[in-house]
Amino acid sequence: MNAEIVKKLTCHCGGVEIEILLPKGLKNLGKCNCSICKRRSAIMAKVNLEDLRVVKGKEKLKLYQFHTHKAEHYFCSVCGIYTHHKQRSDPNKYAFNVACLENINPFDLGDIPVFDGVNHPGDKIK
Repeated sequence: MNAEIVKKLTCHCGGVEIEILLPKGLKNLGKCNCSICKRRSAIMAKVNLEDLRVVKGKEKLKLYQFHTHKAEHYFCSVCGIYTHHKQRSDPNKYAFNVACLENINPFDLGDIPVFDGVNHPGDKIK
């Protein structure tokens, strides 16, 4: 992988390291107002499944699922930091915690749009 487009993401304790391929840089940043996202308040970006690779600490990652059990939320079992999740709205993508990227200050990113996860289309009665 080209070092200029591969970014390293770590949890707080450093026990989990993830490489993310970002050929176009950070794009489509967002937050979500669903029940879990509003509590963790993470700024997220998305990548294809094959563009995220856990390189250290896979055994430290814990999975949390709720409601439909379609999304897969991962966090470090040592420090508790949310690192990434497999989306239920697009199961071919991971969303990741931008604040866990090295050399990124999430407070410098400006206004971040909010996805309406409270009214997720997957929750509509058919």
